[in-house]
Amino acid sequence: MTDVDPRFRPPEATVAQPWDRLAAELARHGLRLDTDVAPRQFAGGLANLNYLVSVDGSPTVLRRPPPGPSAEGANDMAREWRVLRRLGAGYPLAPRGVHFCTDPGVLGAQFQLLEYRDGVTVGATVPPALTAAASPSPGPAGRPGSPGSSGSSGSSGTGTVPGRLTATLLTAMAALHALDPASVGLGELGRPEGFLERQVEGWARRVAAVYPDGLPAAATAVIGWLRHAVADVPAGEARLIHCDFKFDNMLVDPVTLAPVAVLDWDMTTRGDPLFDLAVLLSYWIESDDPPALHELRQVPSLEPGFPRREQVAAAYFTAAGRPPAELGFHLALARLRLAIAWMQLYRRFADDPVAGPRYAGFARIADAVLGWTADLTAART
Repeated sequence: MTDVDPRFRPPEATVAQPWDRLAAELARHGLRLDTDVAPRQFAGGLANLNYLVSVDGSPTVLRRPPPGPSAEGANDMAREWRVLRRLGAGYPLAPRGVHFCTDPGVLGAQFQLLEYRDGVTVGATVPPALTAAASPSPGPAGRPGSPGSSGSSGSSGTGTVPGRLTATLLTAMAALHALDPASVGLGELGRPEGFLERQVEGWARRVAAVYPDGLPAAATAVIGWLRHAVADVPAGEARLIHCDFKFDNMLVDPVTLAPVAVLDWDMTTRGDPLFDLAVLLSYWIESDDPPALHELRQVPSLEPGFPRREQVAAAYFTAAGRPPAELGFHLALARLRLAIAWMQLYRRFADDPVAGPRYAGFARIADAVLGWTADLTAART
């Protein structure tokens, strides 16, 4: 790795940690932080801080919340640790947990160390390293359609890099939803009963916090529509859901495009799998969507070759082996979540001298998402 490796922040943009205190904490638990290997902060992620460190001679990921208070339900290292201690037994794309520290006196917050897996993530564009990927090959399980394969999602254009990446993502999502939570010791995670109703009310609480001077009319309209509509939405089967399952939370092999790992499990719970799909689709902006939404840039859906939202949904249902379902409510809820999450990030980081420029446009994007969602829900009334 060199100083120009795009996976990492440059030293001047890195958030420093008290590495001596980390070394002492690990030593108390029989682990050694290799201080001769300089830690490097990963460039990806919108909130949590992730570093590549060396522990006992092996590359390891240090993961912690950002400084300051966390928004409701966000940056939950304890939840992620609970999930990753168990999930790998039935879902091999989940990294293994190495160490969890509850003492905020070490780094200023709870943190964890996780198994490092080498791969490439995809953000708003497909990295050049992936554009010439080789022909499809079986995933880690050795057969098409397995949790480690992109062979059976049904997405159009699956022979192209965009099609194969989309198929890989949807197959990995469907595999998570197919897993019996009790089979990996997560049968008591979360409270799936009334999941959608609690999501509506939870985001309604959060919206008041990020608009302290009064709610925009669009937010009021969307919340009102969701509260009215939720009673008619069938309760989905309680399955494990990631709650942010998108390309930049999945590592792929740069040659084969096979999945290597799924990351960022701090919001994992049991709930309606359609919400997971809707969260992905909330990021999936198309060329004929309102121009302000094109600034979102969370998935490469605007690049040539990527399918449209309706094709993504159809491919997921094929991969999951379930009949198509109406997604209007779930999409409206996921878009409300997206808008409020972006406003949370804007409020938290806009004045930060290092991180601020990255979040400067988030309020504008949040308002655009709310306005668009209000228009779409009004048309369904």
